[in-house]
Amino acid sequence: MAEELYFLKTNPLVAKINLYNKLCNEEDDVLRFLNEDKKTNLEVIKNKLQDSIETLSPEELRQLFDWFKFQYNSASVNGNLNNDEVKTQLYINGIDLFHEIPSNLTQTFDRILNDYEKVNQTHLQYLSDAEKFNKFLLYALFYTSFALEDDSEKRILTDYLKSQHPSIYESAQSVFKEKINHTGFTEDLNTKGIILFDNFSELYDSTKFYKGSIIQITDV
Repeated sequence: MAEELYFLKTNPLVAKINLYNKLCNEEDDVLRFLNEDKKTNLEVIKNKLQDSIETLSPEELRQLFDWFKFQYNSASVNGNLNNDEVKTQLYINGIDLFHEIPSNLTQTFDRILNDYEKVNQTHLQYLSDAEKFNKFLLYALFYTSFALEDDSEKRILTDYLKSQHPSIYESAQSVFKEKINHTGFTEDLNTKGIILFDNFSELYDSTKFYKGSIIQITDV
């Protein structure tokens, strides 16, 4: 089953102070969300925070993320999960949840990412620098735009970016042409392409001038 995909930026200095203190002050609460040998795992996480939040493993960060969701989603608004409060509290503690890909799009997102990694002989880790991540986003924007050729508004953006990044454009175009006759490919992009394009565009706008690291975690 597909899972929601979250994109995070971090502020190691804020996390070193605020998140560390929160873990110390609410130890009994957070322990419920940690894996076996909970006390030891908590000490490991706290020690890593004193170095940098970016040294946390995906599983360690996901456990903290689940803790925050449990704490602040319980304060529902009209029966709906209070995601804004979760994001606010994460931000206060050095974690900026700046974008989410819904579960119905993650499989198509992953296919585009996997094609990009194969063609470019690279691998986007759970944590990657923004420059490397942005090259993928450019590829993904071009790739999804080929399914939206009749959308002149989208083409304005990609035509401009194409002039700045011709090699990435050509790479995306080559893979798209190779895939176009695969069963289900066209139907998938026709139904999800415009939504994915908008997600890639929002991600690109949020990270194109950012110099830090981008973290991806799934909601499991």
